[in-house]
Amino acid sequence: MSEILNLAPEVVWRNFVAINAIPRPSKNEARIAAYMLSFGEKLQLETLQDKIGNVIIRKPATHGMENRQTVILQAHLDMVWQKNNDVAFDFDNQGIDMYVKDGFVKARGTTLGADNGLGVAAIMAVLESQDIAHPAIEALFTIDEETGMTGAKELQQGILKGSILLNLDTEDDRELTMGCAGGIDVTATQSYTTEKVAESAVGLSVTVKGLKGGHSGADIHLGLGNSNKMLARFLFEALAANVQIATMESGSLRNAIPREGNMVLALPGASLASVTEAFSTLKDAVMLEYKRAEPHLNISWEEVPRPVEAASASVTRQLAYSLMAAHNGVYRMSDEIEGLTETSNNIANVRVGSGEMSILCLTRSASESAKMALANSLRAAFELAGFTVSFSGAYPGWRPNADSKILGTLRSIYTELFNEAPLVMATHGGLECGIIGGRYPGLDMISFGPNISGAHSPDERAEIVSAQKFWKFLVTVLANIPEQN
Repeated sequence: MSEILNLAPEVVWRNFVAINAIPRPSKNEARIAAYMLSFGEKLQLETLQDKIGNVIIRKPATHGMENRQTVILQAHLDMVWQKNNDVAFDFDNQGIDMYVKDGFVKARGTTLGADNGLGVAAIMAVLESQDIAHPAIEALFTIDEETGMTGAKELQQGILKGSILLNLDTEDDRELTMGCAGGIDVTATQSYTTEKVAESAVGLSVTVKGLKGGHSGADIHLGLGNSNKMLARFLFEALAANVQIATMESGSLRNAIPREGNMVLALPGASLASVTEAFSTLKDAVMLEYKRAEPHLNISWEEVPRPVEAASASVTRQLAYSLMAAHNGVYRMSDEIEGLTETSNNIANVRVGSGEMSILCLTRSASESAKMALANSLRAAFELAGFTVSFSGAYPGWRPNADSKILGTLRSIYTELFNEAPLVMATHGGLECGIIGGRYPGLDMISFGPNISGAHSPDERAEIVSAQKFWKFLVTVLANIPEQN
């Protein structure tokens, strides 16, 4: 890590290395929270943890800044746990293995955790600084942002006193984010009775890998491949042969576009040649469709030992039909902001085996009514196929406030520092601002951050030059926070 420790700004990268040595996957933040509590206490700052597990550290204003508005600096402690299938890694017990290449900090075969670790590290650098001018600071480190936003949802009301919130979770250093989409988890499940596979049948394993993956909000408009939808096409193609599905494992987290998947099928031995011939034709078509978007896509199949048990042909047909019918990707673009996705769905995870099927989706929209319309559309498709559907984890969007005073301040500072105007944007990704703003009405909120590419995938990387730009901007903003009303 010595190469990373020597990067500028040293105070940010040093803290990033420290927190990345601590396992911090979503819903397993006890160790990183304990570290943050110790960090604040060692600085002799007021440090506390609320009932849900969020950590809050308060630092008084520096000399001459006492009359400025109190600023809440906010970032989330957890990270998305994604790895390539050929990488052995235990996110619950290992720190991230990082390296520097071509101007970026990367991780070996796993997510990097720059989302939102660089935001956390920058706030830590402000808290420990002795020479940065700033108003009174409330550092809010939330838990479980990536898999439910429960830290923000359960944030204790009345615990924060600040009037301005700076969320450091945007992933493009040209942007000032003033709004985001809301989301809801859609889960379809079905139990089935397995059948003994005929001795005359053969087994066929079908694998999709090499897809880029990525953030299911920020990257959903890029037209990337989805391993679940691709496998569904091959399953559908084999239905004429009375195929039976034995197992399927594809995708992982709801907020990650699925990159890899595998299914094992049982089919009559006499149909093997015709099915594989049909698969070859379909593969050629799919590879052509995704030639530019997914240059490393790999689709393969091989004969394997006959499964002992599998779902019936009729249950297999129901699964194939439901996956083909369920919408994936962009559903509607915004009428108000050019180029912004309004509503989308990510079919994130499919599991089949041992008499149980599950399909996990994350539906997002800046419009509450559109979000529920798409969620109910998915519900209809799955329930028609015999699945039980549940909704959970709903969170609101963050409605843009064009009259935001802090937006005007940050826009002026950015233009003066970098000799160009920032891009004032809303994002299709989920940010905690909408939830926190609901619990603290009247907060003036903006999000910004450094360039992070490939978030939620093992290709995640943080641009070193951009981290320097981000730090310069943050420090300048803190020195220019408006006076109290």
